[in-house]
Amino acid sequence: MKTLLYILTFLFLVPKVSETELTSVEWQTDYKTVLKQAKKNKKNVLVYFTGSDWCPPCKMLKKDLFDTNEFRELSAEYVLLYVDIPRNKDILTPEQYAKNKELLPKYNKKGVFPLMAVLSPNGVLLDDYSGYSMNGEVKYHLDFLKKNK
Repeated sequence: MKTLLYILTFLFLVPKVSETELTSVEWQTDYKTVLKQAKKNKKNVLVYFTGSDWCPPCKMLKKDLFDTNEFRELSAEYVLLYVDIPRNKDILTPEQYAKNKELLPKYNKKGVFPLMAVLSPNGVLLDDYSGYSMNGEVKYHLDFLKKNK
């Protein structure tokens, strides 16, 4: 009986690793730094345009795609750039918000969200994929990532 009690106590006290922790990837927010890393590592850049505080498809895409092990594995082929355009401008520093807005006319001319764009290490737009239907189906997003690595 004591053994069972110890095992149960151990299971509750040991911190559990969430899937998010297993699948977390390092998104960067500085465009110039990302391009330098992409050139150095000879990788394309994956840019993710999101409206983190107002875009329901962006929030669902995070859960359905970006928080998965499959994305984590594919993301190793890219240097990742996270470009947030929130409505609540207090989420970002004024400098970061301005830098993010500067990228819109260059890579997200229509201002659609969510948008994934793939850039060459020199910052040339190679391909993009916009939208998410919020039905849990991310096959097209994964195909896009596989095609452009």
